[in-house]
Parts: sequence; structure tokens; C-alpha cells
Amino acid sequence: MLVVYSRLVKRFTLSRSLYLLLLPLLVVLSACEDDPVEPVYYGSVQGIVRDARTNQLLPSVSITTTPATSSLVTDAQGVFDLSNVPTGRLTLVASKADYQQTTVAVTIDENKTTTVTILLAKSLNTAAPSAPNRPSPADQAQVPGPDVKLEWHPVNATRSDSLKYDVVLYEGSNGSSRSLLTNSRDTTVTATGLRYNTTYFWQVTVRNAGGSATRSNLWSFRTGPLPDNRYLFAREVNGNTDIYSSNESGSTLQRLTTSAFIETAPQLSPNRDRIAYTSNATGQFQLYTMNRDGSDARQITLLPVDGYFNQGIGYHWSPDGAQLIYSSYDKLYRINRDGTGLALLATAPAGRHFRECDWTAQGNRIVVQTVGISVYDSELYLYNADGSNGSLLVGNVPGRLDSPSFSVDGRRVMYTRDVDGFSDIMGRQLNAHIFTQNLDGSGLVDVSAGVNSSTSTGKPLGFNDITPRYSPDGARILFVQVNNVPNSTPDVYTVELDGRNRARLFQNAFLPDWR
Repeated sequence: MLVVYSRLVKRFTLSRSLYLLLLPLLVVLSACEDDPVEPVYYGSVQGIVRDARTNQLLPSVSITTTPATSSLVTDAQGVFDLSNVPTGRLTLVASKADYQQTTVAVTIDENKTTTVTILLAKSLNTAAPSAPNRPSPADQAQVPGPDVKLEWHPVNATRSDSLKYDVVLYEGSNGSSRSLLTNSRDTTVTATGLRYNTTYFWQVTVRNAGGSATRSNLWSFRTGPLPDNRYLFAREVNGNTDIYSSNESGSTLQRLTTSAFIETAPQLSPNRDRIAYTSNATGQFQLYTMNRDGSDARQITLLPVDGYFNQGIGYHWSPDGAQLIYSSYDKLYRINRDGTGLALLATAPAGRHFRECDWTAQGNRIVVQTVGISVYDSELYLYNADGSNGSLLVGNVPGRLDSPSFSVDGRRVMYTRDVDGFSDIMGRQLNAHIFTQNLDGSGLVDVSAGVNSSTSTGKPLGFNDITPRYSPDGARILFVQVNNVPNSTPDVYTVELDGRNRARLFQNAFLPDWR
């Protein structure tokens, strides 16, 4: 009995061991029956590759995929086609020489074609560009001025370099600099308003698309001698009034002042070395002088050129250019050209202020305008140069009376008068004419009326002739013609003494002078 029991135990133990050995296999077979293998599905991709900046089609672009399927290149139209691509997410990698590698992710659907456009950007060039050369004007050249066109040429550059330029100009006399061009593709720029007889230095910085930059050599040029501009005038541009000089044709026009204040009423000295003018830079109009090129500006008065309707216009050079006379309220002063020697010449009649004036060497006399609290209340007086023996020259007349000046020989005086006798609170004129007469009041000539001639029509209707001055030779008159509508643009004209041959010289100009 014991033997039988032992055999049964051995059989059970063997069976249990076999079961334990076979159990993992049974589990695997059972799992295989629960998770069958999914079939693989396919779609396709069609794409096109373009330049990101120009949008041009890019041929010969290498296209690879992740997961890897196949690789190919775009055809001549920048097109590629991938077929039999497993469904799901796919990453496309586009590569081409001189372009940045670009990666695009797409989703592939079963039996469908996915379309994609890939944009490639040019690779940034990190190497510094070559310095520009061949400057124009050539290095150390002399040029006329005051405006100079600067030009340079890139070296070993292609269109794809996308070069940009900065240009800086240095004035040799004082070291000041100004930027002429910033981050521009242009290879030319014009430097305007340069001084004459001055050396300038300039330099070009070139920068490529990668941000690398190179500077050119420092080049120089010298502007030519100052032209003998015999005309001066004030001009308002963008609300700012400055002083200009020019020859008769306007080809040598030069802006002499550039501040944010009003610079006006320029007059060239009789010896033609300094320009006097007035400016309100201190808050009131003071008298200044400067060189003919606009340099070395100096304030010479402390008492303002001001008063009833004066605001910077009431002054004049002495005949020898050593002194100036100017009106300040009810006082007429004389001052040396350097600002010394201030002397009181005359006091206006009670309730009146001095305004415009002139000084002639012939007889050493002064003619000066006085006005009351109304600009239409105006009179002209003659004085000796020392302010003595004042006498009435032209009494108060209907309408405005303005701008007295002497003829070259000092025998006649010129002024303007509104022949329509108009008046209003704004001081407007409707029909101002230029008149000349002898000092004794005889020989009156209405210049603006013109003469019966095929070469002259006189002043046009609706306009005023104002602020006249005799030409240096005494044969013509320089003046301003302006529409009588307020805030109209004035122009500078010349005319012969009898009104013939009226001709325009400068547009948008006023308070002219001619030496």
C-alpha cells in the first residue's frame, strides 16, 4: 500500500512541474488570440518648394522624410511627389545649397494626397562684405558745392547679398558730423547745404544680410570758392524763416541760416564783407552780422530792433559799412559794426515810433519812417546823419506808406503807398505802388503804373509792390510783388526806373537786398 501511494505522489509532482513549464507558452498563445496584427495603410504627398523672399520655384531641392520612406529632389518646377507613404505623422526635410534647411510636419491620410508648400530662406552670410571703392567725387577732389552728389561701388557683391549702406559726412574745419544715409540699398546720396572753401570727409559702412559690416576708406573732397552772390533775401519754408543768397539765375542759391528762430531782413555791407540781419533768438529781434557764407554769426545789439510794426526790419548800413543805424521803439540809434559805440541819434515825435530807414553818403543824410499806433498813420522824415535837423519829407496820406530808401546819387527817395487808401485792423494793402520823387517833392513817378510799351504792362491787378531798393548801378529797382490776399506767397522782381521790363527773379522770397 505504501508503494502505491509513493508512485501516485511522484506522478502528481511530475504533472505539476510540466504544467508550470508550459504555463508561459499558454499565456502567450492566449495573448496572440486577443491582439491580432493591424494592417498597414498608405497615402501620398505632393509638394512644391519656393524661395521665401522672391517666391520663385526652386528646383533640385533634396527632400527626405522621418520616418524614412524615400528621398528625392524637386523637378525644374520645384515640385516633388511621394507615393505609398504610411498613414500618420510624417516629417519632411528640405535642403538646398545656400539655403537654410527647413522642416515641415504633415499628416498622411489613407488613400488621400496631402499637399504642402515649403518656403526656403537664403542662408545668412556671416562673412564680412568687401569695402566699397571707386568714390565719386574722387578722393581729395575739388567740387563746386554747395550740394555734392556722393557715389560708391560695391566689391565682389551679388544681388543675393542684400547689401545696405550707412554714410557719414564730417566737416573738416570743426569736426562736426551728420548722417546722410542709414540702412539704405542706395549707392548714391546728395550732401546739401555745404559750406564753400571747406574740406569734407566721408565714409561708407556696408552691411550684409547676416549683419556683418565693413567700413570704406575715409575719403575727402573740398568745396570751391564762395560764389559772388549779390542777392540776399528771406524765405519761409515749412514755417521756418531763414536767409538765402544767390546769383541772378538762382544757380548758386545758398541757405545761410538754419536755426529754429526767425532770421530775416538781410543786408550786405557796402564793402561786401559782412551780412547784417535780424533774429528773434533772444525773444526780441536783435541785430546780427555774419560772414557771407553764413559763418561767424555775432549779435551786436542789446536794445531790440522793435516797435510799432517794426519787428526786425528797421535798420540800415552806413555808406562806408563801418556802422549801422536802427530803430528801437521811439529811438533811432547808431552802432559800430562790432557792437560798440552805441549812440542815440533822434527821438520820434510824441506817440510815434521809428520804423524803416536808409542812409546816403550824398549829403550824409538819413531818411526814416515814423508810425503811430496804426500802421496807416505813417510819415517820412529827413535827418542829418548825426540826427539833427529833422524835417518832414512825406506827410500822412490815405493808405499805408512804407519802405523809404535813397537813390544811388542821393537826390531822389523811393517808397511805397497803397493808392486805394485802404485800411483795416490787420494793416492790409490792396494796391501798393512804388513811387520815386526828388527830395523837394517834385518829379513824382509811379513806377508800378508802368508805361505804354509792348515790353511792360505795369503791376497786375490784385497785387502789391512792396519793400523796394535801388540796384547798385541805380538803373533798376529790386522789390517784392505779392497778392493782396493775406498770407500769399511773395516773389522778388526787378523793374526799370520807369516801370518797364518787370521780371521775376526769385519765388517765395521777401525783404531782398542787392549789392
